[in-house]
Amino acid sequence: MDLGQLEVFLAVAREGRFSRAADKLFRTQSAVSQAIRKLEQELGEPLFDRTSRDGVLTDAGQVLREYAEKLLNLRSDAEEALAELRELHKGKLVMAANELTVLYLLPRLAEFRRLHPMIKILVQRALGSRIPDDVLRHNVELGLLTYDPQEALLHSVIIYLDELAFVVSPSHPLASAKQVSIRQLGAEPFVAHIVSSPYREKVIQTFRRYRTPLHMDVELPTLQAIKRFLVMGNGVAMLPEISVEEELSRGELVRVFVKELELHRKLRLIYRKEASLSHAARAFLKVAEAAALERQGRYRFQRES
Repeated sequence: MDLGQLEVFLAVAREGRFSRAADKLFRTQSAVSQAIRKLEQELGEPLFDRTSRDGVLTDAGQVLREYAEKLLNLRSDAEEALAELRELHKGKLVMAANELTVLYLLPRLAEFRRLHPMIKILVQRALGSRIPDDVLRHNVELGLLTYDPQEALLHSVIIYLDELAFVVSPSHPLASAKQVSIRQLGAEPFVAHIVSSPYREKVIQTFRRYRTPLHMDVELPTLQAIKRFLVMGNGVAMLPEISVEEELSRGELVRVFVKELELHRKLRLIYRKEASLSHAARAFLKVAEAAALERQGRYRFQRES
């Protein structure tokens, strides 16, 4: 029993005659009769009273009619739901990001929301080291990273170029300097993020290479807390430039260049290679690509794998 047979059955039941059902379906009367006979054979029950010329339903036919209408309505609902997904009238965008990468996401999500207001957006907070696994395990569809996951099963697209910035409060003695050397930072109290990262390790290794002490006197749980602490006049920090753009533009913090600490980083968007991306995810990729074309500069849309 297939839906095509049920369509023929319902047409006969509604029209009351095989001939009228055939006209409605643009088929021959013999083709309609054959479809009904085949359906009856499969079900093992007569569906129409053959002693009547008006296509009267048997008890079995009455039962089947109710379920046939439900099945065909469900098919119609499914087709409409799929059309809504294709047209981005419904659906969900599920992503994973950490405290830093979500800063890139916010303007892109605002644009995505403007274009597709019916799509639900869910951004899960996750440690950068765990995001590749979240994507591979289908917990999320897209992930944002600040490192190359080097995973053969993942696509990786560079979407933004960032760098670490040495920042201080305007009242700090180094605030007036255009550039300092790493050796001048040997006595400075650094405020660090409590979560380790590859770039934190690079900073530590750079200080070791130049035989300069690194005093991480305070470790805080969020970038926002670190920035607020610096604005209050406490210590110095190496922070991603994307995370301090607003504070620098308002003059709440000052960036001082340290030649030996020019550390660049790439933000990447990742997703499964074998995945058939949802319409919502594909639409977000288009938003990210459009941002790169429009804004250029640090913005990219460069496929790595």
